[in-house]
Amino acid sequence: MSRTEIDVLTAEFFGAFDNRGGKTADVGRIRRLMLPGGVIVKSGTEFAVYTVEEFIAPRERLLAEGRLVEFSEWETSERTEIVGDIASRFGEYGKSGILDGEPFEGGGTKSIQFVRTPDGWRIAALSWYDRP
Repeated sequence: MSRTEIDVLTAEFFGAFDNRGGKTADVGRIRRLMLPGGVIVKSGTEFAVYTVEEFIAPRERLLAEGRLVEFSEWETSERTEIVGDIASRFGEYGKSGILDGEPFEGGGTKSIQFVRTPDGWRIAALSWYDRP
């Protein structure tokens, strides 16, 4: 069951940003998917470390204000290792949308660390790298 729960949790994370077809993105669901003290790191030339709230706020604005529309992000491949109550997932992803009127496509790599809590699996940390 653990693997299925982790697959669902990962899909929910990616789905939080989806605003295709006029749907409202639910970035706030990340608060439920992550531990309150979780850490999110963007690597590469724009290196940044975020708390859960620091990560959510600008993305909610970007998706709600209409600057980023028809956006979605999806996992294209992954490998997951589960040992007891911890798990690690390393995956490739794709993304597409329209930002400020300009269509774009891209992708990269995400590494997600999970822990099993009394309330089920949660994300403890996530890091990502966008391909240039």
